[in-house]
Amino acid sequence: MNYKDYMNATFDCISQVSEETVEDFVSALRLVKEKGGRVFFLGVGGSAANCSHAVNDFRKIGGIDALTPLDNVAELTAYINDVSFEDCLVGSLKTSKLNEKDAIVVFSVGGGSETTSRNISKAIDYAKDQNATVLGIVSRDGGYTKKKADVCINFCPADASMITPIAESLQAVFWHYLVNKL
Repeated sequence: MNYKDYMNATFDCISQVSEETVEDFVSALRLVKEKGGRVFFLGVGGSAANCSHAVNDFRKIGGIDALTPLDNVAELTAYINDVSFEDCLVGSLKTSKLNEKDAIVVFSVGGGSETTSRNISKAIDYAKDQNATVLGIVSRDGGYTKKKADVCINFCPADASMITPIAESLQAVFWHYLVNKL
C-alpha cells in the first residue's frame, strides 16, 4: 500500500456515504440531545479506543451526555469474568438504565454478527428492546449494525487489506463532523 492508494481508497469510502444518511445521523443525535438523553459509544479493539475519544468530543464540543462502558475496565472485565464477553456491554447498559431517550453508537469494522463481536450484536438487541436509538459507523457489509440500526453510515474499501485502517480512521472523520453539527 502506498500513500496515494490509501488516500484514494479513503476518499472512495467517503463518497460511498450519502449526505442524506449523515444528516439523518445528525438529526437522530440532535433529538437525543433535545430529549436530555445520553449517547453510549460501543466498539471493540481500535474502535473501542475511538469510543473513548468520541465521548470526550461529544461531551466537550457537542454538549451531550456521552459515555462508553469500555472506559471502566474494572466493570467491563467483571462482566466478562462473571457473566460473559457476549453480555459485557448489555450488563453495563442495564446498570445505566438505557432508555428511549438514549442512543447507542456502534463503531465497528464489521458491524457485528452471530459469530463476531457478538457483544455488539447483543447490545443492539438490548437497545432496541429499550426503544433506544441505534446508530452505527461501520465498514464491510455493515453486519448486524447495518441490519438493525436506525441510521448507519456504511462504507467499504475495495482492497481488503485496507478495511480496518480505513474503517477506524473514518469513524473519527465522521464523528468529528457529527459532533460539530450538534
